[in-house]
Amino acid sequence: MTTGQAPQAPRSHHAGSPQGGAHYLRLRQICLVAPDLEPAVDAVRAIFGLEVCFRDPAVGKYGLVNALFVFGHQFLEIVAPTRDGTTAGRFIERSGGRGGYMAIFDCTDPERRRERVQTLNVRVANLLDYPGFFGIQLHPRDCRATMLEFDRTDGAQDIDGPYHPAGEHWRDAQRLDRVRGMPVIEVESPDPADLAGHWGRIADRPVVADDRGRPALRFELGP
Repeated sequence: MTTGQAPQAPRSHHAGSPQGGAHYLRLRQICLVAPDLEPAVDAVRAIFGLEVCFRDPAVGKYGLVNALFVFGHQFLEIVAPTRDGTTAGRFIERSGGRGGYMAIFDCTDPERRRERVQTLNVRVANLLDYPGFFGIQLHPRDCRATMLEFDRTDGAQDIDGPYHPAGEHWRDAQRLDRVRGMPVIEVESPDPADLAGHWGRIADRPVVADDRGRPALRFELGP
């Protein structure tokens, strides 16, 4: 199954913000998990020539440390556990220490989506409610392939505006000359069509076919 930005002509499962539209659903952030944070951070620096835009001390309450990089107007986050018994640590044990941990969507209506997933028997694992920010994290078992998150930052209708998970100064680390975005992600599954249908119901998006005939979902992505 593939996901990514919605292009001008049909392609694979895509993500981002509509041009001037009132509503949006963007695949804004991908979170990877690593056994140790700094070696993974150094690898991203070396491969892409980017610097960390934000480290969030708030993830410490989950037994994690993290670092975020700006990929155009999207974000790559890496987290690593700092103690035993964390959800991230259990993910590492199951995955062998590699893989996507979360797909995070920036949207206008996380409250509606919270009501929607309840009708699908998908549990909300964590509620995120801070000044200027509201989001829901869905239970990874109910999402199947990885944890999904839907959130809204006040002012984020402007793709260059605030984005709470990346801190106040993310634009300072933006290097459009090096990286312009993450147009597509691929999600492995023993039954890609079934997983695409499940994610499509959660995200309230139809399943389409990409240019290779694989099941795909489309989202909007900013310029």
